[in-house]
Amino acid sequence: MPKATPTASATNRPALRRNQACRPCRKRKLKCDAARPHCGTCVKQWQSLISVPAPPDYAHPTEPQCVYDPVDGLALAPDTNPLDKIRLLEEEVSKLKTQLQEQRTNGLSGPSQQPLRRLNQLRPGSASSSSNLDSGSQATSSVQTPSFLYPKDRIIPGHMHDSDHRDNSSSPELYEVRHKSSTDTILEIIYSGWNPDLPERSVLEHYIDVFFKCDPCGPRIFHRPSFLAAVRLDPRDPSFPHSAILHAICASASRWSSRNVATLPDGTRRDEFAEFHASKTRQYIDKTMATGQDIFPVVQACILLAWYFYQEGRWVEIWIFAGFQTRVAIPLRLNYPGTFSTHNTTSPDGYLPPPKDLRDLESRRRTWWTTIIFDRIVSVGGWIHAIDERDVGTELPLRGEDFDSEQLMPSNPQDMCTEDVFTTHLPKYTDSFLLLIKAIMMFGRVTDFNVRGNLRAPTAPSKFQDPFELPGFADLDRLVYNDFLENLPTMFKMTSANELPGNHGSVDTDLYMVHIIPYAATITLHNPYLDLTDLNRISTSRCINAARAILSAYFKLSETSLDISRLHPFVTICWYLAAVVQVQVCKHFIEIGDETREDQVWGEINVLRQAMLNYGAKSPIGTRQEKLLQGLMREIVRLTSQKQPLEVGLPLYPFSHTTLFATSTLPENAQMAPLPNPSISHSMEYDSRMFIRDSDSLDLYCRPPDNLPPLQPSWSPPELQQPLRPESGLVRWSYRT
Repeated sequence: MPKATPTASATNRPALRRNQACRPCRKRKLKCDAARPHCGTCVKQWQSLISVPAPPDYAHPTEPQCVYDPVDGLALAPDTNPLDKIRLLEEEVSKLKTQLQEQRTNGLSGPSQQPLRRLNQLRPGSASSSSNLDSGSQATSSVQTPSFLYPKDRIIPGHMHDSDHRDNSSSPELYEVRHKSSTDTILEIIYSGWNPDLPERSVLEHYIDVFFKCDPCGPRIFHRPSFLAAVRLDPRDPSFPHSAILHAICASASRWSSRNVATLPDGTRRDEFAEFHASKTRQYIDKTMATGQDIFPVVQACILLAWYFYQEGRWVEIWIFAGFQTRVAIPLRLNYPGTFSTHNTTSPDGYLPPPKDLRDLESRRRTWWTTIIFDRIVSVGGWIHAIDERDVGTELPLRGEDFDSEQLMPSNPQDMCTEDVFTTHLPKYTDSFLLLIKAIMMFGRVTDFNVRGNLRAPTAPSKFQDPFELPGFADLDRLVYNDFLENLPTMFKMTSANELPGNHGSVDTDLYMVHIIPYAATITLHNPYLDLTDLNRISTSRCINAARAILSAYFKLSETSLDISRLHPFVTICWYLAAVVQVQVCKHFIEIGDETREDQVWGEINVLRQAMLNYGAKSPIGTRQEKLLQGLMREIVRLTSQKQPLEVGLPLYPFSHTTLFATSTLPENAQMAPLPNPSISHSMEYDSRMFIRDSDSLDLYCRPPDNLPPLQPSWSPPELQQPLRPESGLVRWSYRT
């Protein structure tokens, strides 16, 4: 059939939207004018059909067979009159309001009519609406969220204020909403400006509260008082937090406040609520990558999402996000002093304007440093860092208490170029988070040394070579193993095991990590040179002492009722490194036939394995690290004479949590997880006399003094059993009787 010649009206007809043409025309690939009820093409074909008499026993259709998709009523864009469209929408809203009034007439008191009055105030273009928004932008306290958003009388509240955020019964996303009609939902979306992908306001505020109280990684980049105030603003207020940040917070906080969790066959967990909000955060990140809009809040959301992936143990996404957020932060000039530069003439000044105030400046600093320490943490396996330490010009942040109180303080005089930055800690610029930054950056130097030393080396490091002959090795060893912990301020050494300053007998997770990260760095530095057949080697003693210190810290932690899932996720890497050393010690005992000490080491390995599994109940990174450790244990499992080596265990404590710690609870004003005084010895002299000169066996190396009961763990070197110096103050040994 020849095609019809296009007429003038057809030539001027605008293009149709996708799927706007009728189905017969789309099926036959014919032009369609989308006319209703029948398009012109279908009418012409029907007229041609009925012009011929129908065959016997057949009847022509009474009308054209023109069918449209169920979503109809879409007129051509140029034919739509905006004023008519507005009028139609206003009429529809008026009808919905009338229906809503009729539904709420029965059983409602006077105050319940306030939402309808609020609806009129929020109508676009009304004077009351503009006045309310203007007043809301001036003062946070004057803004009141429309009460119709989430009517409390129609929600079963559950346990919104339960202090235990890990209780599954308090999951707010499962609140039961009753008698909520579709008209209510439409009105809420139209008038509130609330992102429909976010939870209800009360539920969101619950997750934010859980996030700031329980998450060990992300909250420190935000100014908590102003953030909580901004969340209570109208969603259309410019100061309201970006949706990407709120989605990332929901994904992170659901770890401690979600019931919709499924356990996969490999032992990991899958949280549908967290996955949904993580995917929404990624959509905002992808949009910003394409447009550059809202780049700084989206970078902050990216940091929160990266920590979420880290706790999930999703390594491919971890590495991608670590590199992405670091490279994005560089054109923002966050790596410059003051997080802004005006004297660079070879490139633009960056996307961000100068900081508006001290709060904005400190928020940028903390965002940058959180990005850097995340890059260092994910690189401990021997990867090159995304940015070199020499290119970090940003000064260290202020103390957390000064940031939250917005106290006027000069910028921190220390940065990574400051001499003795790891051993000099200014009292007015030192807290646990700043010490954590320094500890992780020190670990980063160990990673740099190993990566750069192996980059052009023809062979891997040999355990027969002396690493102290390598340039810079001795200085790095002295810093990591001794000087850093020796030079901590007295109040951060926790000189009394019963009195932990500042937190009513508890200490934050950052400080706990500060005391075990140097030992993990020591193992990373010396493990390539570990040789258990040569006890004259310093690297051998360094690794075993460090592994024992990490294990001792966990034994002391296990004596409390603390949920270890509240620890920083990097603790699983420290446990893994300690377990790697113990696997090598266990192999040595198997080779020399010492079944007694082999049994003891098996118990200590399984203690760390169980710690990872317990942590993995909330954060799958623990489960993944334990599976990685099992891969290293295949040889000793095959060689051992133990019938069930993976079930050998040692008692962590001779008492029950249900008796001794029955009343141990977290104070209401405490914002961090309570942690005990870690039982770690770090006051060892840098002297070759501390090492044992016996190369025949490990008997003397592992034998405790005759006048003391065996220590936990019992294979520790004798130098760890010497009396502690008074200034160390950190250790109270726990003996088995």
